Amino acid sequence: MEQKTLLIECPDSKGLIAQITNICYKHQLNIIRNTEYVDPVSGQFYMRTRLEGIFNDHTFMLDLDRALPQGSERQLVSDRNKKVVILVTKEAHCIGDILIKVYDGSLKLDIAAIVGNHPELGALADKFGVPYHFVSHQDKSRAEHEKLLQQQIDLYQPDYLVLAKFMRILSPEFVALYPNRIINIHHSFLPAFIGANPYHQAFKRGVKIIGATAHFVTDDLDEGPIIKQMVTNVDHNYSAEDMARAGRDVEKNVLSKALELVIEDRVFVHGNKTVVL
Repeated sequence: MEQKTLLIECPDSKGLIAQITNICYKHQLNIIRNTEYVDPVSGQFYMRTRLEGIFNDHTFMLDLDRALPQGSERQLVSDRNKKVVILVTKEAHCIGDILIKVYDGSLKLDIAAIVGNHPELGALADKFGVPYHFVSHQDKSRAEHEKLLQQQIDLYQPDYLVLAKFMRILSPEFVALYPNRIINIHHSFLPAFIGANPYHQAFKRGVKIIGATAHFVTDDLDEGPIIKQMVTNVDHNYSAEDMARAGRDVEKNVLSKALELVIEDRVFVHGNKTVVL
């Protein structure tokens, strides 16, 4: 028996769940797990269903199309590890955490390659047998550097790009190449403290919690759809450096959790928000 994941996003209407599950029954597909949500403001319906059985994808999807309202989006996803290319600069905590979790099987994805704009993390990639490409940004315009990045990335045709502390702002032209496929970790509980040096900003404000945010990258800096956020407590005894040190643990945990949600097809993007089922 094969297992697949059915993803549906559409305008809500009466009897939708019954119609969908009846089609699953018609095709002799067993529902292992089902989660749904209706946005009370937009009236948008979301459904994630784990199915088991013998699939005829074409006829199954045709039957769904006849039942679903106009403007529906649906996808039947086969079980496989998603392929990622990870972009890095110099900081090792996020990429190190991902490499370890992939190595021990707790994060089920394939790291096709790591691309860095500095050479320092090449040795770490080598320890895990992952190809490392050093693409320097020195003496290059942003457009020239991004063209070189794109050439390396597209060799691997990844499902997602992961910015594991890649400390470069990407142009709208580059982001448009990978819509809703670039995942970033920002060292702040967005929308607070956008941009550079958020821990110093937080220290000056005397905050009592600090956090990190994993989000999809859009043209608006640090304002893309949020996937996952976490926080940790701090107090007046913490210096900005203490906050940064505590924040690194939060950053790596948030990024790996966000990756887990994305690769399990739990994240729906609608406008500038996400629904996570």
